[in-house]
Amino acid sequence: MFSDFKPVLKILLRFILIYVVMVLAYQFYLNEFKNTGLDPFSRWVMEQTTFVQNFLGYPSKMIPGKPQQETTWFFVSGKYVSRMVEGCNAVSVMILFLSFIFAFYKGFKTFLFVGAGVLCLHVMNVLRIAGLNVLLVELPQYSRIGHDYLFPAIIYGSVVVLWLLWIKLFALKEPENENS
Repeated sequence: MFSDFKPVLKILLRFILIYVVMVLAYQFYLNEFKNTGLDPFSRWVMEQTTFVQNFLGYPSKMIPGKPQQETTWFFVSGKYVSRMVEGCNAVSVMILFLSFIFAFYKGFKTFLFVGAGVLCLHVMNVLRIAGLNVLLVELPQYSRIGHDYLFPAIIYGSVVVLWLLWIKLFALKEPENENS
């Protein structure tokens, strides 16, 4: 009875196992920086975002908050426009992406796709945060729709596009038979 579902169950189990292990590892990482301010990876994302904003002509600085608040503020064009918290670094989105891709493991090309995909998601996230900050400077009346809907759609939309590419180009592709 379950033999028909065995491949699906294997993929689902692999996804859940990878996801849980990665979430636990990430939580362990975050616990190392509790009450010390923003974690190093989030600061790194913020530094890159600040660089992009400066490049685009929006003078930007990072202003640390209190260590127990675990946040740092973006000071853009003479205004405090937003704050960076751990959830802005897209690591949780990348964990979801990685779990899905590895659930459909296809050898070495899986690692290449994951590397390219994580890099793409990172770049999209930096551009997403910079775009949100520019929106907050230029059109603050749209801050809610930008933060809650438009800019999350960018990062999650990128994940969906990458998943579709993986499934279409690699996961469901039949192995080529060398004898034909």
